[in-house]
Amino acid sequence: MDTWKAFENNEITHSGAHYLMAITDLIEDQGCARVSDVARVLDVTRGSASLALKALREKNLVKQCANRSLKLTDEGSRIAQEVLTRRRVVEMFFRELLRIDSDQAAVDACKIEHLISTESGARMLALIRYLTDADDDTQRMLRRFWATESICTDQSRCAVCEAECIAHAWKNTSSSE
Repeated sequence: MDTWKAFENNEITHSGAHYLMAITDLIEDQGCARVSDVARVLDVTRGSASLALKALREKNLVKQCANRSLKLTDEGSRIAQEVLTRRRVVEMFFRELLRIDSDQAAVDACKIEHLISTESGARMLALIRYLTDADDDTQRMLRRFWATESICTDQSRCAVCEAECIAHAWKNTSSSE
């Protein structure tokens, strides 16, 4: 069970991804990004922003120009774009297929946008496209899924959970919170 260690192999941290995306947004919106702008957008101190940006410069993801403005390297730009794309796909999956509230879908997508692989994101997008463009039978099944109140109806015959009901464990956890 060493799969949890794969977390350490991520290309970038959650906060690092947000710094890259903040720089991207600032350059798009106002033509340049400075440390103080990034700090304001991310609601962190200028000192915290400086330290985080220094780490991103050391990874060659951000450059600081002579006029003190920030610029993403090609690699930094690539990572920011990939993270943003995965966020959009995950948010769409939660919102459109699982019918999660838009605000919650955005929060959950933000939490995992930098963690999932490009392959997983691409397959999620393929599933979204397949189900939204599907034939009448598949659309009927999707509507039936959306109308389902209970996660499990018959715990004794569940091919998904096999030995132990996953939904039952969630139900017990959420009722004790």
